[in-house]
Amino acid sequence: MSSIGPEIERLIQLLAKLPGLGPRSARRAALALLKKREALLEPLASALGEAAAAIKTCAVCGNLDTASPCALCRDPRRDARLLCVVEDVADLWALERAAVFRGRYHVLGGALSALDGITPERLNVAALLARARDVDEVILAVNATVEGQTTAHYLMDALAACGVKVTRLAHGVPVGGELDYLDEGTLSAAFKARRAP
Repeated sequence: MSSIGPEIERLIQLLAKLPGLGPRSARRAALALLKKREALLEPLASALGEAAAAIKTCAVCGNLDTASPCALCRDPRRDARLLCVVEDVADLWALERAAVFRGRYHVLGGALSALDGITPERLNVAALLARARDVDEVILAVNATVEGQTTAHYLMDALAACGVKVTRLAHGVPVGGELDYLDEGTLSAAFKARRAP
């Protein structure tokens, strides 16, 4: 028999489904929310309800916003001839925080994975191929994982028929990184991608 009510238990179970929160962290978060009901729990519940009702997936790029097309797709200052392909909205947001790209985006919705049954048909590949015909360059900004590399190779082959320039983000030694602390895969990628200073 549980010492807490079903409502609290449900809150803990839902919080535990969030990335980075296990059962213990979820219990601590639930307790913090419940202790500060007026300051945290009620505003959070309201914000979650408003977000659930207002947030849409952009029909053009796959970003999340309150409008479709999203603010990035509607922004006339962005270079419509450059298209950056990312696996997930979190990757798009990371690039926007870094302020390194001023073109348009395309969110795939994941990466190819035979083990997880994620095939090209389950990703936003068809829309990418349609959009690629109207751009000068497609930049593949996928993760440096096995799945990301598989996805990049698949997309390079698929985009070859579009006659568009395809580039990838560089991989290797991060700025401020020390060789002694890097894994073998990162060192190998950096060595293969070496260039003249």
